[in-house]
Amino acid sequence: MSCNILFLSLITIWLSAGSMHMKEKIDLIVTDGTIYTVDANNSKVGSMAVHHGKIMAVGTSESISARYQATRVVDMKGKFIYPGFVDAHCHFVGYALGLQYVDLFGCQSFDEILERLKKAEPQSSGWLVGRGWDQNLWPEKNFPDNHRLNLLFPDIPVMLIRVDGHVVLTNQEALKRAGIGLTNDFNSIEVESKNGRLTGILSETAADRMRETVPAPSGSELIDLLKIAEKQCFTVGLTMVSDAGLDYQQVRVIDSLQKAGALNMNVYAMLTPNAENLIKFVTKGPYQTDRLTVRSIKIYSDGSLGSRTAKLKQPYSDAPSGTGIIVIPPDSIRELCKMAYDHGFQVNTHCIGDSANKLILDIYGTFLKGKNDLRWRIEHAQVVDPEDIHFFGDYSVIPSVQATHATSDMKWAGERLGPVRIHGAYAYKDLMKQNGWIANGTDFPIENISPLLTFYAAVARQDVNGFPEGGYMMNNALSREDALRSITIWAVKADFMEQSKGSLEAGKDADFVVLDQDIMHIPIGKVPEVLVLQTFIGGEEIFTK
Repeated sequence: MSCNILFLSLITIWLSAGSMHMKEKIDLIVTDGTIYTVDANNSKVGSMAVHHGKIMAVGTSESISARYQATRVVDMKGKFIYPGFVDAHCHFVGYALGLQYVDLFGCQSFDEILERLKKAEPQSSGWLVGRGWDQNLWPEKNFPDNHRLNLLFPDIPVMLIRVDGHVVLTNQEALKRAGIGLTNDFNSIEVESKNGRLTGILSETAADRMRETVPAPSGSELIDLLKIAEKQCFTVGLTMVSDAGLDYQQVRVIDSLQKAGALNMNVYAMLTPNAENLIKFVTKGPYQTDRLTVRSIKIYSDGSLGSRTAKLKQPYSDAPSGTGIIVIPPDSIRELCKMAYDHGFQVNTHCIGDSANKLILDIYGTFLKGKNDLRWRIEHAQVVDPEDIHFFGDYSVIPSVQATHATSDMKWAGERLGPVRIHGAYAYKDLMKQNGWIANGTDFPIENISPLLTFYAAVARQDVNGFPEGGYMMNNALSREDALRSITIWAVKADFMEQSKGSLEAGKDADFVVLDQDIMHIPIGKVPEVLVLQTFIGGEEIFTK
């Protein structure tokens, strides 16, 4: 009997030793976490195995440790893990460039703007550039003019970009350098004048002319700004950004930095539809590397609601003389859509007003014709006539929205649109129903870069101060599950990347974020206080608080 027991013991020891040797050797095991996989079943697991930047398996801590042996084991001690957050619509390069601008966000008057400018130094180009002013925050709520700017800065060119990027205020020296006067090929909305004098307020194409006049950083200066911007994105848990409007040289800089290992951020590039981009990118078909995808063009159809340049079907309720403007002629938009369609490129069009949304849905329909998987997008989809919303589903058009726009605009949007039309604005849940999913972003630097604030605004429909009590037009709030999907798996689906990113499943990139609280269960008002503790891209820890 004792011999049999000894024999069985030896067999057990041998089998145990054998099983240890049979464990698969990998780079990383994340264990004892609360991991939201965001898979089809909304599974929650405790552990994850990672090798060569890919997820090998997810499951219980016991099952993963029994199967794998890792060079590094990270005990999360119950912390909360989510797929890396994705911004479906932002301006990453614009944010980087804006790091050198005078910060005008939150200014409560034009006087406050002037005080900030007095303390600032011109950038290396010799220009004084600021961004972030919003006349809707001021007592009078009117656009300023450049009279006082001309007195303060007679020789230094000054350009002040409104919060939405669609309007700039410039002094006379800047107008002179841009060659903009009273006789230009811009319409009266784009170049404002009073009593035969330019006020310095430029919008849309005139504002674009002014921005193009300002010398842009290049070389090491641009690289340094991009690295700082990337670092700040990592601190809020972003692992991928969809940059809405890049030029050829900007894309090439990003590509070269990524390939050199100097830039880790995943970038989905929407191309500005200029001649160079169309020739060097679009006509050659989609371009993709491990970290960069170029397969879409970004079109502007109209302006912004805050600037009253968004194109509405009926006049503005607080300015009955105007309905906004269409920025690019419809025939030109059709030509761009045809080129994109012929070369396998996605079309992503900025639409704010209900008239602009209907125009683009109609143009899209002539190419898409019905249900499809081309994933053409409408960016913002901010004011949609309820009678037109079904076209998103009819043509499988993706609504790419920014939840914080609703909570930023809610105090004045009703004045622009009136009590009836406002109910077709910021209708995220109604838009989501058309295809069963929706992409979400921030449009930074217009809004704060934090995807947690996107999640919060989508669910609570409140600002960070908890206003308004009970939330803003809550019939269009998203559930927490849908809000999380909108900044993870649905955001990457809008970029054709759901097979490799967006959820924590075997075979996908190990891009994930660690939070100190569970955003799926804490009181929603606490979400803005949640801290990002760690951010990982490809299994590599790229940020630790």
